[in-house]
Amino acid sequence: MDFHLEFTPKPFDIKINHQQNLLLIGSCFTEQIGTKLANHKFTVLDNPNGILFNPSSIAKSISSYINNKQYKEEDLFYQNECWNSWEHHSRFSHPDKKICLEGINESQSKANTFLKNADWLLITLGSAFVYQLENKEVVANCHKVPTDKFSKRLLSADEIFNDLQKMIESAVAFNPGLNIIFTISPVRHLRDGFVENNRSKATLIQAVHQLIDKNSNCFYFPAYELVIDDLRDYRFFAEDMVHPNYAATNYVWEKFIATCIDESSQQLMKEIAIIVAAKNHKPFNPTSEQHKKFLQTNLEKLKKLQQQFPYLMLKEEEAFFKS
Repeated sequence: MDFHLEFTPKPFDIKINHQQNLLLIGSCFTEQIGTKLANHKFTVLDNPNGILFNPSSIAKSISSYINNKQYKEEDLFYQNECWNSWEHHSRFSHPDKKICLEGINESQSKANTFLKNADWLLITLGSAFVYQLENKEVVANCHKVPTDKFSKRLLSADEIFNDLQKMIESAVAFNPGLNIIFTISPVRHLRDGFVENNRSKATLIQAVHQLIDKNSNCFYFPAYELVIDDLRDYRFFAEDMVHPNYAATNYVWEKFIATCIDESSQQLMKEIAIIVAAKNHKPFNPTSEQHKKFLQTNLEKLKKLQQQFPYLMLKEEEAFFKS
């Protein structure tokens, strides 16, 4: 008896390798995948605006990187004893207006340079619902401002398509070699309601597939389908029943590797994982001869790996093994 229908996504025709640069933007699920890529020594820039959920804010943020927009004091507002930006996550918020602005603009400049040379842009859409101010401006983050200051509405598939299509055209003009991967976050936005969450995800899926059909440089990775239709069980969610848990995230990660990353990099990832695991190893006796031998053995492995793949960034591990 088979109680599980496994879903294996079709491998991409073009795949990611270790010599490429990846810019990731979107929901908290983006950051989970970004962390795993960074841990395997891919060159990654993750969420320059912080976590973003709706496609309108994501499109706007990417356009701001292309134009290297530099924010001014009038772009900020004061709330909860901090200066904030409607276009950024609260990780940029600060009691000092100058520090808030410096953090935002430093991130903008870094994103502009990175996107110009990026090979892949990975976008994870979380929700088709947006919150608008009185002037109809869509905010990326409500910053715990009272809800009566916003109006909430569901974007249509056409609105999402149009926003993201304009962004794609601008991004390709800025960086002609850019490939784009779209995913839909499997995180369930149940605060919107069960029915509303499904309407939101369906709207995102419809719009994204229209984009894939129109643009040859765009791909779809089915993170949402892997969690909702393949795993399909509450045991793969955290205690809040909303976020995929560790097992689910790892399952999607393994599928991502097989679908999106080329075979030579997959083999290299295994060797890197050994080095990183050794670096994270907690010795019973750091002064013992056995531990010194352990460090020397792994330093030799690392040097061999660096000779074969000089573009790998392993300075942190090298410093550890030399300590």
